[in-house]
Amino acid sequence: MIPMQQQVSLGQIPAIRPGIKQAERLHVAIITDGNGRWATFRGLPRSAGHRAGAEAARSVIEAAPALGIHTLTLFALSAANWKRPAAEVNAILRLLHEYLLAETTHCIHEGVRLSILGRRDRIPATLRQVIADSEAATSRGTRLHVRLAIDYSAREAIFSAACRFYKATELSQDSFSQVLSEVQRGGSTEVDLLIRTGGEQRLSDFLLWECAFAEFVFLAKRWPDFTGGDLRAAIDEFHQRERTRGSLPDEVLAEHPNRPTLPQCFHYFRACVCALRTFEGREVIRRFRPARRLFSRSK
Repeated sequence: MIPMQQQVSLGQIPAIRPGIKQAERLHVAIITDGNGRWATFRGLPRSAGHRAGAEAARSVIEAAPALGIHTLTLFALSAANWKRPAAEVNAILRLLHEYLLAETTHCIHEGVRLSILGRRDRIPATLRQVIADSEAATSRGTRLHVRLAIDYSAREAIFSAACRFYKATELSQDSFSQVLSEVQRGGSTEVDLLIRTGGEQRLSDFLLWECAFAEFVFLAKRWPDFTGGDLRAAIDEFHQRERTRGSLPDEVLAEHPNRPTLPQCFHYFRACVCALRTFEGREVIRRFRPARRLFSRSK
């Protein structure tokens, strides 16, 4: 690591360490909730909780590549957090500034790429410059992609992408994802596992598009207490789950290789409807109507 306030010189940055293995390419997103409550419980200022949360982020980033994680997205500051007291928001922005200065060279040595998601027009100019320097300096990292969401709102990102999308020549989900990636700057890839600490069970406007098929793990533990071991436990739980993405489990498909296709099911349904239109079918419907009326009255 480099000292807290030392500026990063791109010319002094060493090359990426050779021999770093590619990861399993999981995308894990974490809503790092509970910093303020962690500090309040200990009689400390809320800013102390955010600083402790930065230490937790370091340990999680260190543990991620060995667990098959290729992309790690951390929710550092939401667009809604501007509603908090100015002193707390400014403390978070200062901490992010210090973190990027302190960790950039270390990330390069470890093959970690840093990207920032979210708006940049409302954060201090000095932080914007540090962000640009860190992103440029770590752009060759291939072992792990760490994305920090700062002043981020998924709704706002989707809305901005939609405003650009109407000009696109190709209208598809893939092309929209590409536009969304440009809006967010840090890319747009599907999330495999979303973890939220702090006891709450909601998305809070975080990666709504990318989490369409994500698995969720909600933990009561607050973010400063979250460790690499907790990350491993969440990954283990993720691997125990069966992800079908709307299809059927592989073993079910193997047991029924001659299952009817969707068009075949549709034709069968249409044949049933045609049969009901015959005299016998109408007679069945006529006899059923009194029972249906009786059932509706009993509700």
